[in-house]
Amino acid sequence: MLRRRLPLQAPFNLQVDMQLFLVLCAVIAVFAQGFQSPALTGINSVHRFAGGATPQASKNTGKLFSTNELQTQEQGTAVEKKLANKIIIAGAPASGKGTQCEMLKTDLGVVHLSTGDMLREAVAKGTPVGKQAQEYMESGRLVPDEVIIGIVKDRLAEEDCQTQGWLLDGFPRTRAQADALAEAGVAADRFVLLEVPDEMLIERVVGRRLDPETGAIYHLLFFPPPEDAEVLARLVHRADDTEEKARVRLGQYHANIDAIIGCYGDILQKIDGTQAKTDVYQAIVQALSE
Repeated sequence: MLRRRLPLQAPFNLQVDMQLFLVLCAVIAVFAQGFQSPALTGINSVHRFAGGATPQASKNTGKLFSTNELQTQEQGTAVEKKLANKIIIAGAPASGKGTQCEMLKTDLGVVHLSTGDMLREAVAKGTPVGKQAQEYMESGRLVPDEVIIGIVKDRLAEEDCQTQGWLLDGFPRTRAQADALAEAGVAADRFVLLEVPDEMLIERVVGRRLDPETGAIYHLLFFPPPEDAEVLARLVHRADDTEEKARVRLGQYHANIDAIIGCYGDILQKIDGTQAKTDVYQAIVQALSE
């Protein structure tokens, strides 16, 4: 039987085949190292993120962020959230207004204002309303509300109050003063009311002791003076810090506070003033952010 002879195939092109072989090897090498390649690792990370779980997340969750990441985001939002910076703070005598105002002034940078300080400043500067106030003060008469409101309005219009915000301490004290502030265009962002039971307020008042040399005020129970014989010897019990006078001041406060609150119901924030001062402060800051 005759065998059929197959035609000879064309000879290999060794140069071309070698180039193809090298390209193939390079491709295989890339795929072999793909998950360690920065570029491919980035792509793979995106794929896992799109699938729902990050390297930090739990294997059993589909959350896009870990718990720590969420907490960090929430904290960041809280920090960045703007706090109210036009504030009226009210409360009975010994409710802790002064302490909280100093803390707010330090941390928030707002201008702390009391009517007594503003009155003395206006008189010292010789402003028109300051001169009016001086006439009343020199004659022993009470400065009328319209003069006090003028002083408050002028002070709040100054640059520091406009840029930093302000904290009005213990004013207004009557409904008439609150109405006059509104008519003068003075609008607060928050009205913070510190609430403390009367008996606790009286305990705070009667336990006060003043160091006339340093001006420091201590409390025999809540903030004892240093155990220094010289300091203890010079402490005095102020004439106003008696139970009888404390109850008179509380009566005046209660006679007016409900009517004042009626002017600020939409921005009113009541704070439990019986807590530790740091807890009271945190509650106030929270109220300013709401």
